[in-house]
Amino acid sequence: MTTLSLTQAINAGLRRALEEDPKVVLLGEDIGTLGGVFRVTDGLMKDFGSHRVIDTPLAESAIIGTAVGLAYRGYRPVCEIQFDGFIYPGFDQIVSQVAKMHVRTQGAVRMPLTIRVPFGGGIGSPEHHSESPEAYFVHTSGLRVISPSNPQDAYTMLRQAIACDDPVLYFEPKRRYHAKGEVEVDAPLVQALPMGASRIVAAGTDVSLVSYGPLVKTALDAAIAATADGVSIEVIDLRSLSPIDYAPLVASVRRTGRLVITHEAGRTLGLGAEIAAVITERCFNYLESAPVRVTGFDIPYPPSKLEKHHLPDLDRILDGVDRALGRPNSHTGMDDWA
Repeated sequence: MTTLSLTQAINAGLRRALEEDPKVVLLGEDIGTLGGVFRVTDGLMKDFGSHRVIDTPLAESAIIGTAVGLAYRGYRPVCEIQFDGFIYPGFDQIVSQVAKMHVRTQGAVRMPLTIRVPFGGGIGSPEHHSESPEAYFVHTSGLRVISPSNPQDAYTMLRQAIACDDPVLYFEPKRRYHAKGEVEVDAPLVQALPMGASRIVAAGTDVSLVSYGPLVKTALDAAIAATADGVSIEVIDLRSLSPIDYAPLVASVRRTGRLVITHEAGRTLGLGAEIAAVITERCFNYLESAPVRVTGFDIPYPPSKLEKHHLPDLDRILDGVDRALGRPNSHTGMDDWA
């Protein structure tokens, strides 16, 4: 086992993929000489050359379009979108071409393309640098969407994504880049948890708390804090946002009878809404209260000085748990809290 930060784990995953498969190539803005704005690709151009770690122009549609051509010719391109809010110029390529190429060709063409997207807030950046656009892509059939929350998953899931014949959007929680953990770098991928699987990361009996990416740590902190009030929270890390592995969620909610979902993205039509709907359909007779969503607000991402009020934090998540348990909370006595 090796102790790595999440950044180092992603770098190690890219390095292993480049070593094992000569068809793997990296494309992105400033990923070569600079090593990326977050230094995720540091040292890779030096070791593998500029023909495999390619500094591109500042043109996301060109990055994705070039990757489509490479994938069509049998390569396994890994694209870096420098910041979440920069992905929109490549949106048409992703949803109109990448997601549909396999079906359009009746299975004759695969799209083994991985798109790395640092996403979410919490780093004090301006607009276009702290967004959570995952729901756009989850809504698009033909794409796999995943998000690791810890260094081990960051390493393993990236290798799994690159090896996958389907296009994968890999959302990296940038505010967790410096979080460290033990990583088994030599474990065979066939022995790893599939990248499409959800996982219970903390057992509990009173409330099921579901999250992914940057908020998994906050959810775990909430579970620890809640014990002081005698509340037992079960925390589930989705890991895969499309498809969602609902089996652990269903089993958990049938045990606890209560569900709280938290994510940084806005509330309306977010992933939390879909999860709440599916769990209500599958667990209606087990629910003791309505599912609760604790999310970002339905506004453009605020200035950095205000982001701490926008992002779900420990207090807001615990307030959501109180709502699910029917305890006094911020909405108590309000006629309309939607």
